[in-house]
Amino acid sequence: MEVKAKLKYARTGVLKARQVARLLSGKDINTAMNILSLNKRKSGFMIEKLLKSAVAQAEQKKVMDIDNLYIKSILVNQGPHLKRYRPRARGSSSVYKRKQSHIEVVLSER
Repeated sequence: MEVKAKLKYARTGVLKARQVARLLSGKDINTAMNILSLNKRKSGFMIEKLLKSAVAQAEQKKVMDIDNLYIKSILVNQGPHLKRYRPRARGSSSVYKRKQSHIEVVLSER
């Protein structure tokens, strides 16, 4: 049995979130939480909160043993961009984009 948790429209870049996700793939929950507690990135805090949500979901269903959970897969996909404008010289403006990402965690039992 698998448990999925999703975080959509996270205000972090895809590449930065994928760097944290690569550290966690295939690890058990306790090891992953220890890694994330030492990580200072913004996306690390988001993924830690998402993992806690997935563990709580597994505990709520009462189908799996929580001590045997591991991260089967963790996906980080690109979300939509928020377009913002910054004033420039001679009354013109330039566009810069705020990046968003969608993060999905799948937990399974060993």
